[in-house]
Amino acid sequence: MKSILLPTDFSENSWNAIQYSLKFFEKSNCHFYLLHVNSLSNLTSLDTSYITTPEEIQTRFAKKQLRQFLKRISQELPHNKNHRFYSLTDYNFFIESIKNHVEERKIDMIVMGTKGASGLKKFIVGSNTSDVITKVHCTTLVVPENAKFNSITEIAFPTDLALSYHIQTLQPISEVLDKFNSFLRILHINKKKENLNRDQQKYKELLEDYFNGYKNSFHFLTNDKIEDAVQCFVESRNIDLIVMVAKNLNYFQQILFLPTIKNISYQTDVPFLVLHEQQN
Repeated sequence: MKSILLPTDFSENSWNAIQYSLKFFEKSNCHFYLLHVNSLSNLTSLDTSYITTPEEIQTRFAKKQLRQFLKRISQELPHNKNHRFYSLTDYNFFIESIKNHVEERKIDMIVMGTKGASGLKKFIVGSNTSDVITKVHCTTLVVPENAKFNSITEIAFPTDLALSYHIQTLQPISEVLDKFNSFLRILHINKKKENLNRDQQKYKELLEDYFNGYKNSFHFLTNDKIEDAVQCFVESRNIDLIVMVAKNLNYFQQILFLPTIKNISYQTDVPFLVLHEQQN
């Protein structure tokens, strides 16, 4: 039984992430936890005649909204006997709340939506989502605003071929390959055309062994801008999912945390599966 955490702010973007996750796990037995985290900055005007604290005000409002979301799921999405839903409200710092629920409920994956550029920094990935995928050690599926689930036929795995994590960190990729019979495209991008060094060659061979038995191929591109190379690759291969290891900071930051760029569309169209090493 999978345990999936679905943080929501009740926006249409988070609704899109919920829809995507239910289809992604359509054939899996899952417990889905819808979580809304209240904070002091989000006080809502409600009838407070018998509610005395900000926490009670926000919790009452959040529970009402969560009930509406659960009702919407039952009305608009196909019933799946393999799925169970639970609503959670919390009054805490956002990341602390996520970490606590991941640990307490033994969460296997977090699924979050993200919407375009927002805030002063104008980054594609919103601040809450970026905090989760960098600070919470749990596999996280980031669902952009334009992503719609069809199937997972083609997966891109950009890597700098530097083994800075345990190979078992890649286990979620194997699970997706098993689930959808996908083709894994392992992508290495160099700013200059150079041969792999000894360590990179060793890691390439390790990946070949690890994904032996799955449909896979290696691709080597040269481009000054990694994000441009990824965009070209995603378009040419009709990539359905991009997988990255959070510990590969070089690739990770250049590909995922970018200012809005007119010609880069993969951040708003293609989901990211972010992998973390398991903590002892």
